[in-house]
Amino acid sequence: MIHSFSGRRPHSRGGPRRFARRGLLLTFTALTWTSLPAANTADLPALWAERVKSVVAVEYMTVTEVERQPSVSMGTVIDGNGTIILPSGAVDPRTALWELKDFKVYLPGDAASTPGEYLGQDAFTGWHFVRASEKIRGQLTPISAFAPKTPPRAPALADFVWGIGLRNKDEDFAPYILQSNLALVQSLPQRTGIAQQEVAAPGLPVFNRDGVLVGLAQASFGQSFLQISRANRGSGVILINVEESSAFILAEEMLPHFGRIPKQPSGRPLAWLGTYGLQPMDREVARFLNLSAQSAVVVSEVLEGSPAEKAGLKDRDIILQLDGRPLPQFKPDRVIVSHVEREIDRHAPGDTLALTVLRGTERIELKAVLGEQPKVMREAERKFFDRLGFTAREFVYGDGIERRVKPTEPTGIIVHHVKSSSPVAIAGLRQEDWVKEIDGVEIKTFKDAVVKLDEIERDQARPEFVLLVSRGGDTAVLRVKLR
Repeated sequence: MIHSFSGRRPHSRGGPRRFARRGLLLTFTALTWTSLPAANTADLPALWAERVKSVVAVEYMTVTEVERQPSVSMGTVIDGNGTIILPSGAVDPRTALWELKDFKVYLPGDAASTPGEYLGQDAFTGWHFVRASEKIRGQLTPISAFAPKTPPRAPALADFVWGIGLRNKDEDFAPYILQSNLALVQSLPQRTGIAQQEVAAPGLPVFNRDGVLVGLAQASFGQSFLQISRANRGSGVILINVEESSAFILAEEMLPHFGRIPKQPSGRPLAWLGTYGLQPMDREVARFLNLSAQSAVVVSEVLEGSPAEKAGLKDRDIILQLDGRPLPQFKPDRVIVSHVEREIDRHAPGDTLALTVLRGTERIELKAVLGEQPKVMREAERKFFDRLGFTAREFVYGDGIERRVKPTEPTGIIVHHVKSSSPVAIAGLRQEDWVKEIDGVEIKTFKDAVVKLDEIERDQARPEFVLLVSRGGDTAVLRVKLR
């Protein structure tokens, strides 16, 4: 059925903003914490002076079709070569690699910067790697210098922990201290400590009373509140502090992986199995199958032409073991999906992954030779058409999965960016629309689309052109007026 599209979806390429409070906010939770005694602070100044040399701020520019957007993230130094790790959320996954420009590294409290080099993202850890210039490496101390010398004891509830935060650029990234007590340790699937209050900026280290590294702060957890106003009797809201966090992965989870520096900015090679829609096994189903003592994941779909399909994996198979090891149990149950995905990312293309699956009542042993992940969005070709007012992006494998079409036979192009008040914006074109035809001609490849759109862009006498667009399963014809 042909429909008309209307309305626009705002597009922002900037990073998250700190939350704003409106009205009176009252916490939902009935659990309150009593502050425990702080550490003996006599040694903290000396510990602080050395450990703050392990953190930096990293700024870079995202050069888009219409602007240069600055972004800032906090990072931790991991070796003597000036290698810095940034948290996974430091770079928008939609951003093309060639849009990342002008990396700069700032020492805490210093307004001056030095150049940095983006090395890429590691799929397994999620970290982005940046390398500082030789000019400042002598002023940096790798965080491994403060790692436990012997296997550390497991963190215990109520342990005192402290960490580092950095102010904003207009305050020269001045460092400051945060401290709290450990409230919970949970596998998510990495062993994660959760403190009573914020204990460090995301991406920065956390230490114990003796200054020994105990973890690396992750993205902050949201807190639930009840918002009350005259117009609204009460509605739930979640506030997230993007500048500080109470959650940190434990040192045992981070230290073994400092060597996973990408070989190229794309992060390749990237291992690929080719399953889609993994789901934790329902507890009722697990009891029925006598699998209550272990975790399992259900495969919703096996992708066509994937290593999983070649290995014989089928839709609705239940994965019980990877490489001969039963899947561990996590709470909440959905964490097991992240565990399986991380185990795949731990491998390299060409590795053999042994799978034990349950199909009906039969256990089956399969061996999948992992492949190279198909081209992802950040690697897709793009071109901006200024007169028309939009950026066309190559249709990649993931677009086919998302739109429930055969991903091995891509057609058309995806709209990556729409310029405000441009001819296509006025016609109703939106970001992520799937353009299948241009002026009645079916678009088979990105190259076909560029040739056609270049022709339209150059023709100053052309009054209009037509796009056949798919959005959310519906299709519409958009008539774009150029004059």
